[in-house]
Amino acid sequence: MSVKSVFDYDLFVIGGGSGGVRAARIAAGEHGAKVALAEEDRMGGTCVIRGCVPKKLMVFASSYRGAMADAAAYGWSVQPGGFDWSVFRAKLDAELDRLEAAYRGGLKSAGVKVFDMRATVADPHRVRLSDGREVTAKHILIATGGHPSVPEVAARAGALTSNDIFKLDSLPRSVLIVGGGFIACEFACILTGLGVEVTQFYRGAQILRGFDDEARGLIADQMRAQGVTLLTGTDVAEMKPAEGGSWVRATTGEVRVFERVVYATGRVPNTNGLGLAEQGVKLGPKGEVMVDGWSQTAVPSIYAVGDVTDRINLTPVAIREGHAFADTVFGARPRQADHDLVPSAVFTQPELGTIGLTEEEARALGPIEVYATTFRPMQSAFAGRPDKVLMKLVVDGSTRRVLGCHIVAPNAGEMIQLAAIAVKMGATKEDFDRTVAVHPTMSEELVTLRKPVRTT
Repeated sequence: MSVKSVFDYDLFVIGGGSGGVRAARIAAGEHGAKVALAEEDRMGGTCVIRGCVPKKLMVFASSYRGAMADAAAYGWSVQPGGFDWSVFRAKLDAELDRLEAAYRGGLKSAGVKVFDMRATVADPHRVRLSDGREVTAKHILIATGGHPSVPEVAARAGALTSNDIFKLDSLPRSVLIVGGGFIACEFACILTGLGVEVTQFYRGAQILRGFDDEARGLIADQMRAQGVTLLTGTDVAEMKPAEGGSWVRATTGEVRVFERVVYATGRVPNTNGLGLAEQGVKLGPKGEVMVDGWSQTAVPSIYAVGDVTDRINLTPVAIREGHAFADTVFGARPRQADHDLVPSAVFTQPELGTIGLTEEEARALGPIEVYATTFRPMQSAFAGRPDKVLMKLVVDGSTRRVLGCHIVAPNAGEMIQLAAIAVKMGATKEDFDRTVAVHPTMSEELVTLRKPVRTT
């Protein structure tokens, strides 16, 4: 004879992004838990609705201008017209609707109850919905993600965020992008490719802080070559609305009016007003939920996964954290998400694919050998473009293990996914050397690098 639970649900998930949806689906569909999920915005979260997916589709759209120029260089008769943002925007909206419906369908088929409204934590086992109802749950999972951060002065002056770019009714003639991280750099390349005049301010000495120095230096050079006015050591000193857009005075003293200004200067976790601190959940300096390796907070019944924890803010990581949580708590298969050697890609043009330690990080740990080559790839060289790519391996001088792999090239994201398997398995430089090259390809250089360019 079964005993009725004292709780309304075994699990209540707050947040309908990739991590929360995965946790809900696995807990309910595979492990038989009674699960509910609340989402106050669109289902799918940042990645599906206002991040990875629409951004990558914009990357594809922006790449065709260069592709058409290459086609002419290869002998094709090409007569390109102007880019029609309204056509692309309509198809983009339709695709996001389709993906959101797929997310909802997956939850429904798993038996998850969905509340399309905001939810907050009333106590360690009680959730309060925005319509006034309260429900109880044995476990609560916070998966609310994050949002772009914009200085208040800039927001008052009309600055946009990356979220807003997908909603523009028309493309502006000129844009200032403030920031030097991967989001800022990706949109600088995208908008340049779509024909927008792009200026980018970054207050630091070089864009893409935290990535390999040699790789980010090459990307900066390539962005400038493609037409991005990239100004490092530069920030916004003053900004105010003006006729035709926003009047901006840079810290260098330069003054200009831009039709649009986009801030991409960081993201912060969505924890404000959730009631977490009041229940004893510890939050970090940015408002991130502090968790252990099991994604458990200081309150035993409350867990958190994804960007709201500010561990590794990547969608595939959030998905794995959500899956590991569900298996541990409801599937009697305890396991932690693996945060070691996580590959990633920056969808600039060219792309950056990376896994493991940068040269700078590895050098600080001990003797290393660096194998690297920069060259003009066959396809663009034939078309007369000055593009360059980078293939780089960072090798432990003692164990010969490949500590890091960094690729700057078209489709580097596709390449690094495969190289990451070898690096994750602990491949040595000699393992790479024993692999026969696929010729002619760019990535064959990873297995034909014979002499180190630097040793320490």
